[in-house]
Amino acid sequence: MPPVNRIADFAEDMKGWRRWMHQNPELQFDCHNTAAFVVERLREFGITDIHQGIAKTGVVAIIEGRGDGPTVGLRADMDALPIEEATGADHASQTPGKMHACGHDGHTTMLLGAARYLAETRRFKGRVALIFQPAEEGGGGAGVMVEEGIMQRFDIGEVYAMHNKPGLPVGHFQIRPGPMMAAVDTFEIYINGQGGHGAMPHQTRDPIVAATGIVQAIQTIVSRNHYTLDELVVSVTQIHTGSADNIIPEEAYICGTVRTFDKAVQQMVMDRMEAIVAGQAASYGVEARLDYQQGYPATVNHADQTAFAADTARAVSGDAFVNDTCNPTMGAEDFSYMLEARPGAYINIGQGESAGLHHPAYDFNDDIAPIGASFFAQLVERSQPVS
Repeated sequence: MPPVNRIADFAEDMKGWRRWMHQNPELQFDCHNTAAFVVERLREFGITDIHQGIAKTGVVAIIEGRGDGPTVGLRADMDALPIEEATGADHASQTPGKMHACGHDGHTTMLLGAARYLAETRRFKGRVALIFQPAEEGGGGAGVMVEEGIMQRFDIGEVYAMHNKPGLPVGHFQIRPGPMMAAVDTFEIYINGQGGHGAMPHQTRDPIVAATGIVQAIQTIVSRNHYTLDELVVSVTQIHTGSADNIIPEEAYICGTVRTFDKAVQQMVMDRMEAIVAGQAASYGVEARLDYQQGYPATVNHADQTAFAADTARAVSGDAFVNDTCNPTMGAEDFSYMLEARPGAYINIGQGESAGLHHPAYDFNDDIAPIGASFFAQLVERSQPVS
């Protein structure tokens, strides 16, 4: 079926909302104007049970249905990225160095569209909790909202979220049970040796040689320490040291990222990295310190909620437009914290051909907003139908 007719009726309004947010991007937890814009729209829709200031600028709004029932949570992220926009669009960012390069303006718009429809019709039992979240891009805003108790406070039983996907045709959906996106960790290694003249290396303890040894040894974690069918990425992305061609420096710095789906694999990487850094430091006579920082956990969809979300996507777009066995990706998403707190699912919606996410030429496709809003609305109506 096509998007819900009533939602299609206000598609132009949705485009206007989205483009205002695109012109006025805000970063991390500082989504003050975006949150105020969201609250203003919610009040226009007749929604009065609105809670602000969660995770600094997050908003949760409650729509009561017809009769008793559970509460389903729908989440959209609101924050932008520190990127200089290069779209050339009439609605391009008006704030230098900031832009909506990941489509969070569109995600918020889709949830607002669903909110308007659900507030008008209320053809569902129980309640829907509309979760507008700041700081998905690096701040872990979803985790903060969970820590501040939104699941208990609003009695949320299940939670769902959606992300646009460039390259996936418009109106298509992708989802899978189990790991959907990876956990993302960062490691930093600080090496201290003894510097000296480049012509007299025997008088030094060279941190550069130690750094290269550590980097080469780290590569063996993937090739020799884990089962080849367990997804794992370990990438060294930075090495900084030295200042001249004839000076052996005192220090070296290594940085990189680790992506995993399984906590046991993640722990193995941490253990091996500790051993490698200590062993290589001893062999080269330097001091080395590993700072391993666990970031967002893996985004793991729950089986029952994934099947329900896939069925809902089929109701919106048709069987041929839904892939419920898509491959997981090594990107990360802080909705993982909400899925650790409650059963739920995370789904991708096709953006069509466009620049990739986090690219300065990216722009959300307004044509998919009514489709996404219809998916959110149908999730609620189909999960909690009125007799």
